[in-house]
Amino acid sequence: MDEEYDIIVLGTGLTECILSGIFSIEGKKVLHIDRQDYYGGESASLNLTQLYKKFKPKKEYEDQFGKDRDWCVDLIPKFLMSNGELTNILVHTDVTRYMEFKQISGSFVYRSGKIAKVPATQMEAISSPLMGFFEKRRMKSFLEFIANYNDNEPSTHHGINLDLNTMDEIYYKYGLERGTKDFIGHAMALHPNDDYLNQPARDTYNRIMLYVSSVARYGKSPYIYPLYGLGELPQGFARLSAIYGGTFMLDTPIDEILKDENNKFIGVKTKEGIAKAPIVIADPTYFPEKVKATGQKVIRAMCILDHPIPNTNDADSAQIIIPQNQVNRKNDIYIAVLSSAHNVCSKGYYLAIISTIIETDKPHLELESAFKIIGQTKDVLMGIAELYEPLNDGTNDKFFISKSYDPSSHFESTTDDVKDIYKRVTGHDLVLKQRKTADEEAELAGLS
Repeated sequence: MDEEYDIIVLGTGLTECILSGIFSIEGKKVLHIDRQDYYGGESASLNLTQLYKKFKPKKEYEDQFGKDRDWCVDLIPKFLMSNGELTNILVHTDVTRYMEFKQISGSFVYRSGKIAKVPATQMEAISSPLMGFFEKRRMKSFLEFIANYNDNEPSTHHGINLDLNTMDEIYYKYGLERGTKDFIGHAMALHPNDDYLNQPARDTYNRIMLYVSSVARYGKSPYIYPLYGLGELPQGFARLSAIYGGTFMLDTPIDEILKDENNKFIGVKTKEGIAKAPIVIADPTYFPEKVKATGQKVIRAMCILDHPIPNTNDADSAQIIIPQNQVNRKNDIYIAVLSSAHNVCSKGYYLAIISTIIETDKPHLELESAFKIIGQTKDVLMGIAELYEPLNDGTNDKFFISKSYDPSSHFESTTDDVKDIYKRVTGHDLVLKQRKTADEEAELAGLS
């Protein structure tokens, strides 16, 4: 192989594959390697044989829940905001031509012991059991303020400065109850905990606007999801990279990392030979000595069900958020619900994947409130993952490491990491280049 590249990428997680695709479009010569024999790395979608091997090695899967090939279970359960950054990247790079998306039927929030749909329209807000009559009026005033706020028109500010006033101060101004704050901050702004309350309101305002605009795009909920699981996303970006000349090597362990006398990255050695490049982008598992634990661990429980989630109107899919306050915790609990409508499980079955940050030494007990919501399970596979982040920014030694995937319900933090790594590698902000048409690409590949 002994060849020169512009960039070597290790690991086929979503972050790495997006960057691989973007740099390939920009004309960089990219070599992409993964020790696994499947795409997706930490963010792969696995069949039940693979899943049982990973989480229940003593118990083989024996087709008790239908054919193995019908199952694509996400290791990192997340949805896409239909107006979010990842969706914009997918549309701009036209990776959407390789996959099909389906809307998530509803967004639900847990309050006072039961779940209710997060209102997607004004009519739903009026009939929602989440608030009493007077609270609905206060909530309506708050949402009107958010919708009408314009930086350039002081008359819309109502005496509020989003960059100075905290979110708590704004809630106080509108007289909102604690449960309503939970619902806005956690089910709409999608904050994982209450730290945001004492921070300037601008970020929360932007998050609420993203939620509202995502709901407005298709109605019902702000979330969309690719058929056949999230593992389709890294594969889509891998195909994009390959069309633009990227080289992929799966099932290829790294034998040696090559550095110069200043410990800067210069290449890798594999069974295929030596590949050289001035830059490496990798997930944290490739360079444990170059990352630090954040101190947080995520527990994820993949639950196989034979029924829809109670109190969701038999929805074929749902996002359910349990705000931390509602169950005396410091971090929210997320439940991602999918079914055969999304081609991720056998007909008649449902997948409910629960995730949260661990707070005690009995993590499985922390998920009790979520298990009560989803009802009887046929089987549960649990995994615990430590969260890592790079020790330095990579600009000196040219090792650019991504962060672990957090337990949040969407990909906004992942795309933040993509943009951050891109800027550290190039020195400038990511501005997506328009992709060629299918005909132009066929010509590029010599297929026309």
